[in-house]
Amino acid sequence: MRRSLLLLSTACCIIGAAEAALPFLAGADMSHLALMESRGHLYRDGTGARDALAILKAHGITCIRLRLWTCSDAQAAADPYNHGNTLAATLVLARRVKAVGLKLLLDLHYSDSWADPGHQQKPMAWEGLSMDQLEEQMYRYNRDTIAAFRTAGVLPDLVQIGNETPMGLVWPEGKVDSAGKWRQLARLIRAADRGIAEASGAQKPQTIIHLDRGGDWETTRWFFDELIRTQGVAFDIIGESYYPFWHGSLDALTTCLNGCVGRYGKPVIIAETAFPWAASPVPGTPTAINGIPIGPDGQVRFATDLRRILAALPQGAGRGVFWWGAEFQTTPGLGFDGFESRSFWDQHGTLLPVVDALAGLTAPRHD
Repeated sequence: MRRSLLLLSTACCIIGAAEAALPFLAGADMSHLALMESRGHLYRDGTGARDALAILKAHGITCIRLRLWTCSDAQAAADPYNHGNTLAATLVLARRVKAVGLKLLLDLHYSDSWADPGHQQKPMAWEGLSMDQLEEQMYRYNRDTIAAFRTAGVLPDLVQIGNETPMGLVWPEGKVDSAGKWRQLARLIRAADRGIAEASGAQKPQTIIHLDRGGDWETTRWFFDELIRTQGVAFDIIGESYYPFWHGSLDALTTCLNGCVGRYGKPVIIAETAFPWAASPVPGTPTAINGIPIGPDGQVRFATDLRRILAALPQGAGRGVFWWGAEFQTTPGLGFDGFESRSFWDQHGTLLPVVDALAGLTAPRHD
């Protein structure tokens, strides 16, 4: 019992420290904003067309999430959708984020393109490295990346060490398919953290480990038991993706987030989420998700439900929500897997009411 009380006390201290360091975040992933603008898309609210980031700031959004790939400029030029988030391009967008007074979450994929639960392909330039060399490369890459952001005057407030990593990152060395691979994954994450810490100095960003299991407490517990309790890996915040059309009910999300807080004593964020403002035109497709009707009002209701769930977490541990694909608009020649109808702007580029609903999360309260 004394050990349990000590663990609970430690958990409260950890959550309290993170809460003091960073306010609650109402966020949006806007990683492809420059691509959308290059295709002629405009962003409007009641004041007319203007900078999308300025619009979000004016409506209460507090943080922007930007992904970073390890791809080359040549890859980006050939395929800007799948390779466009280069260091140079992301620095340009980060300057815009900071210029309008928004916080920055940097999402490091450690891949030349999309990293997700089924794809964690290491950068082409890292192929052939031994495990010792790969560990050193992780340290150097993170150090040099954060140094570039710091030099540009846009040091991130938060950094994701990997994107949706329930089976690890930088495969095959960091893929957790055996006991030995857990040790290797821990080495890679520690190397990344060491590089982040060295380059950022006294203002080290909060670090996030991100899974795609917002409605799956069993897998979440399996992963973090191994990473935290067995391997002893240190980081600040647990991030979960939660898409209601893939990840189960809001009750399942509630169970998972409460489990994270109670078992590991860490703040949590919903690192990715979305809900459609328009239903699919295909006959027979659902018109509601988890009982919430698809449409602009449904988006608002969904965001409000997320606020309720996060506000009810103990010790103020619910620290933020980030809407994914917030910038997408229908674009000929590009397929967004339906996320163009789950974004923050409608088919005319007009801001949807979900933004104001999500911004209301910045001061979560118990309902």
